[in-house]
Amino acid sequence: MQKRLFGLLSVLVLASLVLAACGGSAATEAPAATEAAATEAPAATEAPAGEVVTITIESWRNDDLAIWTDTIIPAFEAQYPNIHVVFAPTAPAEYNGVLNTKLEGGTAGDLITCRPFDASLKLYQAGYLASLNDLPGMENFGDVAKSAWITDDGSDVFCVPMASVIHGFFYNKDIFDKYGLQEPTTREEFFAVLQTLKDNGETPLVMGSSDQWEAATMGFQNIGPNYWNGEEGRLALIDGSGKYTDEAYVKTWQDLADWAPFMPEGFEAVKYPDSQSLFTLGKGAIYPTGSWEIGLFEKDAAFNLGIFPPYVENAGDTCYISDHTDIAIGMNAATAHPEEAQTFLSWVASDEFAALYANALPGFFPLSNAQVTLDDPIANEFLGWRQTCESTIRNSYQILSRGEPNLENELWRVSAAVINGTLTPVQASEEIQAGLDNWYTP
Repeated sequence: MQKRLFGLLSVLVLASLVLAACGGSAATEAPAATEAAATEAPAATEAPAGEVVTITIESWRNDDLAIWTDTIIPAFEAQYPNIHVVFAPTAPAEYNGVLNTKLEGGTAGDLITCRPFDASLKLYQAGYLASLNDLPGMENFGDVAKSAWITDDGSDVFCVPMASVIHGFFYNKDIFDKYGLQEPTTREEFFAVLQTLKDNGETPLVMGSSDQWEAATMGFQNIGPNYWNGEEGRLALIDGSGKYTDEAYVKTWQDLADWAPFMPEGFEAVKYPDSQSLFTLGKGAIYPTGSWEIGLFEKDAAFNLGIFPPYVENAGDTCYISDHTDIAIGMNAATAHPEEAQTFLSWVASDEFAALYANALPGFFPLSNAQVTLDDPIANEFLGWRQTCESTIRNSYQILSRGEPNLENELWRVSAAVINGTLTPVQASEEIQAGLDNWYTP
């Protein structure tokens, strides 16, 4: 039965693989499994006194191998010399399938790097991730941080949150200085800056709509929380008290429609790598995106970089940022070393780990309550927005993208169509809500 379950599960989980920081969520219901199975770990294999126990981490972040082996693991082992940690990543596109095969065959590592929302929830419901409700250190994480790795009823958390990415705008400081422009904070100021840039022959806003997901992830989910009041609006969609036909969503799509005249000529054919290149080459002034671009832009941009948070509708409004949950780590329920695995996970929940990880990967920010100062000035500025704005996550990721039509993919489609001028904001809102009503009952 378990083999049959995981044959299906491996197909379903693969649907969640879209862009580590920027993609959609899985669109199918989790397979049935008893909650008890997810919480029962086998008894630890006792190691003789002084013997080193080796625990292994499964991950898709193969680009981070040097960071783990040279920085993170040595810091942990310095405090816990009897625990040796091995970081054993798989190529991102192969991770879900390889992990499922290992879990089914009983050969998976002791610690499992967790993708957000349904992919990891399925593993927990199938009994392959242990409950971490009583793990020391989990008290360091708030509800938003845990939202991607918790059961729908909020009763069980099964991964320790590690990092998020924050949405906002990069801009070319040299171009801004040339025209005496300031960072905009309101909708009116934002469009005034765009108009000034356009009047002076610049490309104000660098983004394309060809790949569609940028329109939703870098547009809709970037500025939208300031219209739907962050978590208040997101949770209202889940409990049914809010609808995508509400004014807040129509206003968000209207802004995207209003962006179009300021985007590159032929933006309908511009893909994500194209817009990255245009910006780093200095051929556009403002780039709507997020903190995951820090490494690339700092390496490739031949000008002074600046950032500003998503604009609010009116001066004095509360600001909201999409501080989106991206990566976590959990415990294989079948590990032979639960005590050592839990020791490592508690350390991951610590302030020390938060600082190490965030400085090693600028743009991926701690999800704990730790007060961390980052060495990278742009990353530190992104992180500082948490002190002035309220955090939320992308509103299509939790629960709402499990049915058909898939909400996340539909947001890509209609947001791009609004920018392209083939759908009005009202039509977009009606199509999205109708699709959700087709399968979702609050």
